[in-house]
Amino acid sequence: MIFSSSINSDNPSKRLAIKLTSKGENYVQQGHPWVFSESIVKINDGAKTGDLAIIFGKRKNEMIGIGLYDAASPIRIKMIYSDSKGVKIDDAFFLRKIKDAYKKRLTLLQTNTTSYRLIFGENDGFPSLIADVYDSVLVVKLYSEMWLPYLKTILEGLVETSGCETVVIRLSRGLQQSTSHQLKDGDVVYGVLENEVVEFVEHGVNFSANVIKGHKTGYFLDHRENRRQVGVLSKDKTVLDVFSYAGGFSVHALANGAKEVTSLDISEQALEIAIQNGELNDYTGKHFTLAGDAFKILEQLISEKKKFDVVIIDPPSFAKQQTEILLAKKKYAQLARLGEKLTAREGLLVLASCSSRVTATSFYDINEQTLIASKRSFSVEQKTQHDIDHPIGFTEGAYLKCGYYRFLD
Repeated sequence: MIFSSSINSDNPSKRLAIKLTSKGENYVQQGHPWVFSESIVKINDGAKTGDLAIIFGKRKNEMIGIGLYDAASPIRIKMIYSDSKGVKIDDAFFLRKIKDAYKKRLTLLQTNTTSYRLIFGENDGFPSLIADVYDSVLVVKLYSEMWLPYLKTILEGLVETSGCETVVIRLSRGLQQSTSHQLKDGDVVYGVLENEVVEFVEHGVNFSANVIKGHKTGYFLDHRENRRQVGVLSKDKTVLDVFSYAGGFSVHALANGAKEVTSLDISEQALEIAIQNGELNDYTGKHFTLAGDAFKILEQLISEKKKFDVVIIDPPSFAKQQTEILLAKKKYAQLARLGEKLTAREGLLVLASCSSRVTATSFYDINEQTLIASKRSFSVEQKTQHDIDHPIGFTEGAYLKCGYYRFLD
C-alpha cells in the first residue's frame, strides 16, 4: 500500500519501564485504559510521546500491561494491552486488534448500511484514535501524537480489514497546531477522494457526510439505531427534530412516511445539509427548517400552541467539564419540560444526552421527575445506549443515553 509521504514510516519509539502507585496499578489490572501522571512513581529519563510504556507490578516486578506514553496529556499513559502474558507489539498485534473490532460490527454490516465506526478509541483498545467508514472512504481522526510512530501500520491494518479505497486523516485541534508532524487536517493519505461529500446508506436511508470539513469525522454514527427506530415510529406523524444538525432523525422520519418534519438547529449550514440529505431519498411529506437558539424557538412554538406527534431532543454535550454538571442537569430538565409541552396527545417524546459526565441514571431520573411534575400520564417505552459499533469497554466510555417517553393522554 502506498501512503502519502506525510505518513511517517519510521518508528523511533523506545521502551519505558514504569512503576505506578498502588491505586494506579489496581486500575491497570482492572483493565482501565488511563494512567494519570500522578500515578507514575518511576519512569525512564527522556520519555517522549509515542514510547511504549511497559508497566511493572510492585510485588513480583512482572509486567501487568503496556501503553503508549503521551507527554502532552494529563492521561500520561494510554493502555493498549492489559495482561501479564508476554506479547510482541508489532504489525500483527495491531492487525489482530483491528480484526477483533471488525468482528464486533458484523451484525450491523449484514444490514443495508454502508457506514460504521470501525475503531472506537479506548473501547476497542486504540485510545485517542477513531476510525469511521463512509462507503469506501475511511476517515481516521487522531487525538494524540502518540500514534504517529505507528500510523502507517495502523492504516495498513484498517484498509486491509475494511476494504476501503480512500483514507482521510482528521486531526484534533491540538494536533492541527502541532509542528512535530507533516499531517494536515483533511489530508487524503491513501487513494483518491473524488468528492469531499461522500454518500452512504444507513438502514436503507441515504445520507452524505463531508469527510474533509464536517464535524468530527463528518457525521455522528452513534445514534444510528435510535434514528432507525424513530423513523419507523414516525409513519404518518408530524415530527419535530431539535438540535437536528444534518437531519439524522428528520431524514429517517421523512423516508419512513412522516407527514411533516421540522428540523431545528442553530446552524443554517447544518439545516441546508439536512435538506440535501432528505432529498437523497424519496418522500412525500413536508420538510421545514427553523434556525436559531433551540430554547427560545421551543418557547415560541409553545406560545403558538404548536404540537407534534413525535418530538426528538438530542442536544450537544452540556457538561464538557466537571464544573458544568449542575448546569447541564438544569438544561436537561428544561428541555424535558419544553418537549412535554410540544408533544401531542398520545405522542412520543425522545430525549437524548451525550454528556459523559451526566450518568445515565441521573439523566433518566431528571426526565422522569420532570415529566411526573407535568401531571401527564406517560410510560417509558425504552432506554437505549450506543449502537453496536460503539462498544463500551470502560465506565467513562459510555456517554450516549436515550429515553423514549409515550404520553397516555
